[in-house]
Amino acid sequence: VPACTPFLSPGEQASVTDLLNAWGRPRHLFFGGYEGAERAVCAFLPDWQEESDFLADPEGPVAALEAAFPADAELSHRDILGALLGRSITAVRLGDCRLDHGRSQPRGPREAQPRRMKLRDIPLEQLEAKPPQVKTIRDTVAALRLDAVLAAGFSTSRSKAADLVSAGRVSVNHRECAKADRTVGEGDVLSCRGLGKCVVKEVLGQSKKGRFMLVLERYI
Repeated sequence: VPACTPFLSPGEQASVTDLLNAWGRPRHLFFGGYEGAERAVCAFLPDWQEESDFLADPEGPVAALEAAFPADAELSHRDILGALLGRSITAVRLGDCRLDHGRSQPRGPREAQPRRMKLRDIPLEQLEAKPPQVKTIRDTVAALRLDAVLAAGFSTSRSKAADLVSAGRVSVNHRECAKADRTVGEGDVLSCRGLGKCVVKEVLGQSKKGRFMLVLERYI
C-alpha cells in the first residue's frame, strides 16, 4: 500500500535515511514537489509502483497552490505561513513556500488545501523554483577540519567556530556534529543555528604554503 510521511526538514530526512538504512533500505523516495526542495515527504512505494508513476500522478499526496496578492502588500514568507497555519494546517503538513512579487506558491498535502482562502490549484510542473541566493567564498585553511572550514564559511574565527560546534549548534549534512576536528570535504553541507548554511563546493588542493584552497557557497 503506498504511504508517505508528513513533510520533513533536512535534518529529519537525514534521520529517516539512517533508519531506512538500518532496515534494509525499503523502496522509498523523498519528494517536495520540485527538484531541490528543502522540505520533502518520504514516500514508500509498493512493488507494483514505479517512481516515475508516483511522480507523474496528478492525484498524488503533494499538491501545489498559488496565492495571489497585490505586489505592494509587502507580505513576507512569515505572513504567508501564518495565514496558512491560521487555517488549522500544522507546519509539518507544509512543504516549501516560494515567495515572489505578488504571489506565493506553497506546497502541502492534497487533503489539507485551505479552501476558505483565495488560492488557485496549479499542477506541480508549473512550480517556479528559483535557485537559492548564495555568496561564493574563496579561502584557505590549514586543515580540512570542521572548525576551520566553518570559520571560513561564516567569516568568523576558528576559536568561535569551535565554540559553536561544542555548543551543539553545528550540523554536517544535516546531522548534528560535536567534533571540531571532523574532516569535511567536497559536497558537505555545514549548517549552524543562528548563522545559516554553507556548502563546500570545491577543494582545489594545496597552496605552495601547504594550505587547502576552498570554494564555499554561503546561502544568503
